[in-house]
Amino acid sequence: MNNKQTDLQTAHDLFHFIEQSPSCYHVIENIKSILTKNNFEELPEDSHWNIQPGRQYFTTRGGSSIIAFSVPTLSYDNFQIVASHSDSPSFKIKENPELFTDNHYVELNVEKYGGMLFAPWFDRPLSVAGRAVIRTDNCIETRLVNIDRDLLMIPNVAIHMNRDINNGYCYNPQKDMLPLFGDASSKDTFIQLIASNIHTTPEQILHTDLFLYNRVQGSIWGANEEFLSNTKLDDLACVYTTLQGYLSGLATNSNQKSIGVYCVFDNEEVGSTTKQGADSTFLSDTLTRIHNACNRTTEDFYMSIAKSFLISADNAHAAHPHHLDKADPVNRPYMNHGIVIKFNANQKYTTDAISAAIFTQICKLADVPVQNYTNRSDIAGGSTLGNIANAHVSLNTVDIGLAQLAMHSPYETAGLYDLNYMKRAISQYFATHIEKKGDSYFL
Repeated sequence: MNNKQTDLQTAHDLFHFIEQSPSCYHVIENIKSILTKNNFEELPEDSHWNIQPGRQYFTTRGGSSIIAFSVPTLSYDNFQIVASHSDSPSFKIKENPELFTDNHYVELNVEKYGGMLFAPWFDRPLSVAGRAVIRTDNCIETRLVNIDRDLLMIPNVAIHMNRDINNGYCYNPQKDMLPLFGDASSKDTFIQLIASNIHTTPEQILHTDLFLYNRVQGSIWGANEEFLSNTKLDDLACVYTTLQGYLSGLATNSNQKSIGVYCVFDNEEVGSTTKQGADSTFLSDTLTRIHNACNRTTEDFYMSIAKSFLISADNAHAAHPHHLDKADPVNRPYMNHGIVIKFNANQKYTTDAISAAIFTQICKLADVPVQNYTNRSDIAGGSTLGNIANAHVSLNTVDIGLAQLAMHSPYETAGLYDLNYMKRAISQYFATHIEKKGDSYFL
């Protein structure tokens, strides 16, 4: 059953999380803060891991990916994992970013990160966030950057100067998508602005990883306040709700046979082939180190992996009211109708009948509705974390998500009620031991 006040509170909590997460690096810092408040201890990858039963830990890689895990007090049987991603399509600021145009304007030189809808980036307040690497007296260190004010705009060309714009236009990212930073008086000040934000000097800044982000605040709307819109719902809606479900499920202390694992990977939007992406060794390295620290044998590890389960949580396409022809004739999800299970015959989504059945049963226990998504057979879809992670750690995996509209826009739309559906389902998942015996599963 839905509780409107609870759903509204979850949406506002998500909005606060998104506001505090203007870049993938900020996402991980916010997750670290939440985990620390819930008694998780950090284990740096470059340190020895002393893992104790009944304790909770997390480790990070690249500043933009994190894996948390909880070790039960009893001997564990498997790993139960949920994974989502910290990045969203955006524009990355290039080195030597300032472009002085016509002796009157300062623009920033950017390149696209991931596949995005260009048009919604125009005529809305933008800013810059990410990280800067600086040189201090005796080391190189990283500092987070967030220019927390309306700073930039990508202005449209007036209809009078392009009368055919509404008949279709091919945007050129090097020409059309450059954000306006200031007038002539702002020349040579961008790096000074960044330095001031992190309390250093321009000379100390060696390099940066900076991205544009949308400054428009989140909104709850619709005739019955049933929809919500915000930036980065793909995939921060899953990052946040799975984290809350993870913490809630662990708190029940009812599953003492599984190591509960929460993962957030970077670079999903560009293929995951980085040291901190799902196509890296981060997950396999972490699971191996947990196992070794618990003094289990190699044979025990392979047995545990064979019994383990992964939920890959990345948002799904809702049927669009204007373009129902883009959806499958039968498997077309709708916002507020429950969690979406994603299927693809070519394994862009790694769901199969077994993993779908297990997740459906979890949702039934949690009183959460589910719905199915498949692409139209003549339209190629995207891919996500599940099949990529499986190349390194082969697990029973289900690909799921929340139904949304305008995916990869800087302002996306989803269903209010689906947020708590995800929290409840993930909480039930971590509270329930999935036991495998041969080809049978017991929940």
